[in-house]
Amino acid sequence: MLKAMNYIPEALLDARAEELCDVLDAPTLFHLDGLKPQPLFICTLLHGNETTGLYAIQRLLKKYRDQPLPRSISLFIGNIAAAKENKRHLDEQDDYNRIWPGTHHSNSAEKDMMQTVTHIMQKRKPFASIDIHNNTGKNPHYACVNNLNPHGLVLAEKFSHIAVYFTNPKGVQSAAFSDFCPAVVLECGQSKDKAGEDHALQYLEKILALDTLTSQKGDLKLYHTIARVTAPKTVTIGSSINDISSDLVLNESLEDKNFQQIQPGTVFATINSKKERPVLVSSESDEDITEEYTEIIDNTLVIKKPVTLSMFTTDENAIRQDCVCYLMEGLHIG
Repeated sequence: MLKAMNYIPEALLDARAEELCDVLDAPTLFHLDGLKPQPLFICTLLHGNETTGLYAIQRLLKKYRDQPLPRSISLFIGNIAAAKENKRHLDEQDDYNRIWPGTHHSNSAEKDMMQTVTHIMQKRKPFASIDIHNNTGKNPHYACVNNLNPHGLVLAEKFSHIAVYFTNPKGVQSAAFSDFCPAVVLECGQSKDKAGEDHALQYLEKILALDTLTSQKGDLKLYHTIARVTAPKTVTIGSSINDISSDLVLNESLEDKNFQQIQPGTVFATINSKKERPVLVSSESDEDITEEYTEIIDNTLVIKKPVTLSMFTTDENAIRQDCVCYLMEGLHIG
């Protein structure tokens, strides 16, 4: 299932995400030599509809087409089958960013592939690992880390003054790699936003030029994910405040409140049925904390505690494949 290559096919440099199946045939791990031998691991298209990383990497590789890379690169291009359909993952597939070592998912060929990639890269001792993603909903560009290793925080700060520390969901690429190298996730806004592509490219060039990961300005604003909000499969989700036929109609104005603290009493959604649990709020240890953070008043679901949202979306497809949003609090270290 996994292909390995030590060169970039010319057709890859201009291929659209939906065309990658014709160019690569399978998820592919590339090893490219550079002036500094310790490789930078770059990962993209773990979610097939999150294309910013691919296009930033194409621009990077074109720049160095006729000159050596500043540092060796190991590049993993993931779910090309989902990219062909512009989907996060196909219905019959695992989520490619939930099946890395540490996952709770059952065995599959895709899970074995991620174990193989991890094993190969662990032996290569990467300088750092960078996994490039996009968001649903309106979010600033930010970085994510899975531990508070100082080198990982330097990686995060060089992308944005905002970073999120999380330990759940399990089985993500960055958590698996953070066991043996500094690892970060880049959240580059929404797909097709050129600003995200530009930012990712600038960041990759910056990291490739580094000799060490020791300089930190110290102005990183760090958040800790404390909960994940999902909608049960039995709950129908409406697309408009005027939709009275659906069980749950989310407050779409909250899409503009990501990374802003919202206060108790804020309306999270309108409820149009008597179903007991229109949403489920789960802690990082998978405990049900729904009643700690939400309550139903008349026909509205409201927030009970001050909390900061991230990745809030009203896109039903995104909600079904991932979640409504995450709940965060500020984190102070040192």
